[in-house]
Amino acid sequence: MFGITPSARLRSSPYYDATVAAGVTAFTSYNHMLMPTSFGDPEGEYWRLLNGVAQWDVAVERQVELTGPDAGRLAQILTARDLSRCVPGQGKYVPLCNHDGILINDPILLKLADDHYWLSIADSNIWFWAQAIAAERGLKVTVAEPDVSPLAVQGPKAEDVVASIFGDWVRALKYFWFKETSIEGIPLVLARSGWSKQGGFELYLRDGSKGTALWDLVREAGRPWDIGPGNPNFCERVETGLLSYGGDTDAHTNPYEVRLGKYIDLHVPDDVIGIAALRRIHAQGPRRHQLGVLLDDTEPMALGNLWHDIYQADRRVGSMTNGVWSWRLQRNIGFALVDAQCAVGARVTVLQRGLARPGTLAALPFI
Repeated sequence: MFGITPSARLRSSPYYDATVAAGVTAFTSYNHMLMPTSFGDPEGEYWRLLNGVAQWDVAVERQVELTGPDAGRLAQILTARDLSRCVPGQGKYVPLCNHDGILINDPILLKLADDHYWLSIADSNIWFWAQAIAAERGLKVTVAEPDVSPLAVQGPKAEDVVASIFGDWVRALKYFWFKETSIEGIPLVLARSGWSKQGGFELYLRDGSKGTALWDLVREAGRPWDIGPGNPNFCERVETGLLSYGGDTDAHTNPYEVRLGKYIDLHVPDDVIGIAALRRIHAQGPRRHQLGVLLDDTEPMALGNLWHDIYQADRRVGSMTNGVWSWRLQRNIGFALVDAQCAVGARVTVLQRGLARPGTLAALPFI
């Protein structure tokens, strides 16, 4: 068994003590923080998400806060998705690219006011990127990391749990929309969102000293629905085709290669970072695309997030970027980032640590 050496470079979340009390058995690092990845029963946690309700410590989804008169302008410069009609209380999924059109993050943008935005980021240092862009463009905006830590409530019974806490008004909240609110003196933003396809909410805690109090409040409210702890579920996200930035992308991946083209608006202003490159990529067509791969093996095997080479005949055509045993499909499945000419239904071989594993390319999502 390995331990974790304490370090100022690796922070715990406001929910850390609560997750330890709940029986967390494993962590990973994400945005320089500890994120729970297991509570000791992976299959049970999977079915709880699909059939019931789970609460997740996802404080690692850090917020990059933009405030000031040029906050909206900076937000638009950072993403090639058109934000012109985004209103306070609305969130949007916004791919961020560098000047070459390479994906560098895929956060949820939350517009709290015309001069106040959050970018709820995946795993990369967007705070530094946004601050540098603001400075070089001479914008009147402050870029900071606020004291905000999301707690997710996910699963088909999540709405009932959250409505029992805040009231039935939450049932009318549209996907990616949010409301600033509080409960028992705990300030937060409540959003209908979360990294699963099973439905749910994220509670953006605005006071880190109240992490255990919020966790316990949600746990107690969820008891009638048999709530339990969990984490962003690897199997469910692969089955339902959810992209993991940094896991399913490399240093050359553009949004069109990983099914994010619908979130790119080519008519945005020319000063948007990467838009010239994205227009060119769109015109030429991407060199790769993302498909699924169904392996022939009928027994679970360790695949993980390591990139494995994929061959068609004797030619390397790409990589299997993740892999997992699917309890619903009873197959080993994963994502394939492969040459654009590779088609659904093609037979391939995945080379995993010297072992050749045959399989078939498939459409995403699997389910």
